[in-house]
Amino acid sequence: MSYLHNVDVPTKKATFGMGCFWGVESLFGATKGVIRTRVGFTGGNKDSPVYKNLGDHTEAVELDYDPNVVSYEDLLNIFWSNHDPSARMSRQYASAIFYHDGDQKTLAEKTLKEQEGKVRSPIVTMLAPAKEFYNAEDYHQKYRLQQHTFLMNSLQLKPKTKDLIQSHVAARLNGYVVGFGGCKQLEEEAEKLGLSGKVLEYVRKLVTKYEGQGMSC
Repeated sequence: MSYLHNVDVPTKKATFGMGCFWGVESLFGATKGVIRTRVGFTGGNKDSPVYKNLGDHTEAVELDYDPNVVSYEDLLNIFWSNHDPSARMSRQYASAIFYHDGDQKTLAEKTLKEQEGKVRSPIVTMLAPAKEFYNAEDYHQKYRLQQHTFLMNSLQLKPKTKDLIQSHVAARLNGYVVGFGGCKQLEEEAEKLGLSGKVLEYVRKLVTKYEGQGMSC
């Protein structure tokens, strides 16, 4: 059985800033309909930002998603539900929605107004058009998955290759290893992802252990 690294379907992009991008990539990576994820920096004017020299950029996660499986509004609901949009943070960790077209802008504005009606504190989420997205350094990509050498070796993935960013199963496992997606979803899609034997049992134990613990950096 081969691992499902490549999924050839039409996709759209979505880009969100929700604080530390490690946990955010795991959250969305385990979301049905999300095909690929990558972490990086965007929203600013500095050329070629890096983690220790971001300039005016924000940490963000960029997603390729299948709109026939998950809608942009679904993704926005996940965005609003998994961080505090009223928390005043530095530019690096700002709450931000970087929209890629007019429809995304309209939905972002709509859901922001809905959030404003639910909370007392002012919403500080930044809405801005998507600009160039600079991938973060290799060690940030699929950060949670990279902590599991057994899985990385089993999938024949290496940090310093674009395969880690492009791999669909890597995006999923980056979420599953910290409990996102849950046991039920794992069992439903394990065969399709190519997970079986020792690899599946390894992942199953992690999902069982961490499911429901929420997002952390």
